[in-house]
Amino acid sequence: MLVACLISVRTRDEASLAMARQLFSRARTPAEMAALEVNEIDTLISKSAFHLVKSEQIQTMARLIVQEHDGELPCSFEVMTSYPGIGPKCANLTLGIACNQPRIGVDIHVHRITNRWGYVTTTSPAATLAALEAKLPRQYWLDINALLVPFGKHICTPVAPKCSTCPLLDMCQQRNVSNSR
Repeated sequence: MLVACLISVRTRDEASLAMARQLFSRARTPAEMAALEVNEIDTLISKSAFHLVKSEQIQTMARLIVQEHDGELPCSFEVMTSYPGIGPKCANLTLGIACNQPRIGVDIHVHRITNRWGYVTTTSPAATLAALEAKLPRQYWLDINALLVPFGKHICTPVAPKCSTCPLLDMCQQRNVSNSR
């Protein structure tokens, strides 16, 4: 989960999923991943944005997991975010999905949409995370990312959102919407 999230950063989900599957068909465990050469990882994820940097980060992360945690990634936010390339979004998504912890994965979609709705009023994804943790009931923490990412790609788009077809329009404050469809 952590590696798949890293691959997905600044890369379309459709491409990310295919590349993650390709990489995992070659290496499923941290030990197998650490044994791969950076160039081999790079070839497998070459359609990802910043693929060479991500390849180096994946190989380093896998090596550290093997060396410091006997090949098992601990369910720890601090450990995950200590790895190169892993920020709060990927750590929280991994902790929520793989470790069954109540976590919120705030990406640009979650940040934009919850602010546009007026549910939170923040200026950064980190501030949105804190505001959502204080306001959103825990049972929705993991689901909010999975629900808002496709909503943000297809309806509540960054530019010219499709407000005329939005099922949530009557609840939305339409903050920072100057041109909608």
